[in-house]
Amino acid sequence: MTEQSLIYSVGTQVVAQKDVMAANDRIAHPAGAVGVIVRSPVDRTHAYRVKFSDGFEAPIHHDQLVRLAEFKSNSIRDNDAPLMSSGLYDRVIFRCVIGSRAYGLEDEASDTDRRGVYLPTADLHWSLFGVPEQLENDETQEVYWELQKFIVLALKANPNVLECLYSPVIDSATPLGEELLEMRSAFLSKLIFQTFSGYVASQFKKMQTDIRNQGRVKWKHVMHLIRLLLSGTHVLRSGEMMVDVGQYRARLLTIKRGEMPFAKADSWRKELQSDFESAFKTTKLPDRPDYERANAFLVDARRRAMEESLP
Repeated sequence: MTEQSLIYSVGTQVVAQKDVMAANDRIAHPAGAVGVIVRSPVDRTHAYRVKFSDGFEAPIHHDQLVRLAEFKSNSIRDNDAPLMSSGLYDRVIFRCVIGSRAYGLEDEASDTDRRGVYLPTADLHWSLFGVPEQLENDETQEVYWELQKFIVLALKANPNVLECLYSPVIDSATPLGEELLEMRSAFLSKLIFQTFSGYVASQFKKMQTDIRNQGRVKWKHVMHLIRLLLSGTHVLRSGEMMVDVGQYRARLLTIKRGEMPFAKADSWRKELQSDFESAFKTTKLPDRPDYERANAFLVDARRRAMEESLP
């Protein structure tokens, strides 16, 4: 489950971010009060049931809560937020374009989504304040992962991260960034089958939910499910990630526009799923990624983070 879709479990201690109201517009507990989740929703569109120390219970939505552990951690960081983020965008060692422009599925309305990796300075990494696992700029459609976070995700065969390493559109790379690209095959393993299958199942669940709740599907979800199966099968067979799916552009965009009957799209999905499983049975990828090489690279990068200039 992604961080974006995480649901806190029953028993989690949380801090209310806003005043908790009772009947007659009375404040039962002020913002900052600690409670325990006694019932969790099925998704983030519904409220939790939170119980406070006096026995009072209230429905509270996810965006009005923060886990107590996170609240205490964030209070340290918030004391010097400028230190935590200062200059980190200048520490990007690799920057690429992902999304429709890398997939070969762009149109005149497509955004340019950039992703990459940054290496914090040693002093900041060692400091009490630490560094964020990722930097985000919604205005420019940019996201950068801290190097260790990126490597861990790549070792887990996260499709979004692997697509960065194999993106056909690279904006910039420092010498260290080039070294990361040169070792990208070290992250490929049979684990791709399980991880991609999880993402495909997630997309398929969204399709089922759309049909059940709205009587129709979100065609973009269908298109990305197909794209994931195409990419997953290709990497299992060839040992290389296929990011640009331009050879399937016309057919995929027909799905995105809702011009392909769902039955036909679903039939293609079933064919690709079967092909994906067949590719897994015969793949020459190793059982596991090269953890040792990835770790050696990270340790070396940490040492080089002590240099005056960006490696």
